[in-house]
Amino acid sequence: MLTMPVRHPHTRDAVWGYLSEITEALGVGLESCTVDVDNPVSAYVALDERLATHPERDVALLWDEVRGWAVAIETHSGEDLIVLRYLGGKSAMPRPAEVARFVKAVREDDHRVGQLTPPDFRAA
Repeated sequence: MLTMPVRHPHTRDAVWGYLSEITEALGVGLESCTVDVDNPVSAYVALDERLATHPERDVALLWDEVRGWAVAIETHSGEDLIVLRYLGGKSAMPRPAEVARFVKAVREDDHRVGQLTPPDFRAA
């Protein structure tokens, strides 16, 4: 069981529940996730693969309540991650199967899924 000291336990529980569904669809464990319940609420999912387009960089799936899901690559200098593509769509919390299709599309360099510009679903 993962525990974290946070001010908003209901938010934390909801995000961890959603992440559980997402990681199951992706075939990764919750141990690859972190959650930050500051404003905006956000999550990080480490993926166990590298992209053919960036073979030297680790890959992560990012989520926040304003922009939804994005795939990013790690930098070597400890700076912010580099976002490659946002899922977009109608909701910041799409179904797990949709997130899995998005990750697959990024992995396959299929630009028909996702978008380059960050969506703005709502204020944090």
